[in-house]
Amino acid sequence: MSGDAKEGLKAWTHVIYGLHAFSVLAGIATPAFVVTAFLLGWPSIIAVILNYAKRPEAAGTYLESHFRWQIRTFWFAALWCLAGGVLWVTLVGIPFAIVLWIGTGIWVAYRVIRGWLALTKDKPLPV
Repeated sequence: MSGDAKEGLKAWTHVIYGLHAFSVLAGIATPAFVVTAFLLGWPSIIAVILNYAKRPEAAGTYLESHFRWQIRTFWFAALWCLAGGVLWVTLVGIPFAIVLWIGTGIWVAYRVIRGWLALTKDKPLPV
C-alpha cells in the first residue's frame, strides 16, 4: 500500500472513530443510554458499514486491527444490549438490564477512546 493510500485509509479510520464518538456523546447528552445511541444512532450504523466497506483495504496493515476493534465493539455491544433486553422482559431482571446497559455504554466509550488514541499514535490494537 502506498503512503498516500495508507494516509487516506487512516483518515477514514479517524472518520469512523468520530462517528462512533458522536453516537457515544449523543447517548450521554440525551435521555438515551450510550449503548442504544451507539447501536441505533445513524452515525454508528454508517460507521460499521464503512468498516466493512474499507476493511479489505486495511488488510495487512496496523489499521486492520482498528477495523477489527471497531466492528467487534459494535457487535459485542449489540449482543450485550440484546442480553439486557432479555433480562428486561423477565421483569425481575429489569435492574440487571439497566446495569448491563450502563456498563456496556461505559465499555463502548472506553473502546472508542482507547482505539482513537492508539490511532493517533499509529499503534495497532490487541487482537
